[in-house]
Amino acid sequence: MVTLGRHIILEMWGCSRNTINSTEAVKEALVNVTRAINATLVDVMCHHFSPYGVTGIAILAESHISVHTWPEHEYAAVDIFICGNDINLQDAVFCITQAFNAKETSKLELKRGDLFRKSTAVNYIK
Repeated sequence: MVTLGRHIILEMWGCSRNTINSTEAVKEALVNVTRAINATLVDVMCHHFSPYGVTGIAILAESHISVHTWPEHEYAAVDIFICGNDINLQDAVFCITQAFNAKETSKLELKRGDLFRKSTAVNYIK
């Protein structure tokens, strides 16, 4: 299948509360993941919510990596969307899992932009 990109969705449980409640730590993780996969960082932004939780996004030339955290539940949701097929996304998964000290991680990988549109999707909108 020829696709325009790949999208990994991570569910991360048992994360370090202090790490995922820190804008500095989330920003550092996003920068380090970008470096680990040899992607091109355009910008990175993080916001801390009150009383807790962080949302961060790394805007990449190749697309983006986003993080949303719930420290009170030791949970982080991560999206890694990369255009093309040249980047090893398993390196990104390993790096972010280690950065947040996740005890349990589930991964869903989607192929995005099927160029031949021979999808088995049930609901095509035309």
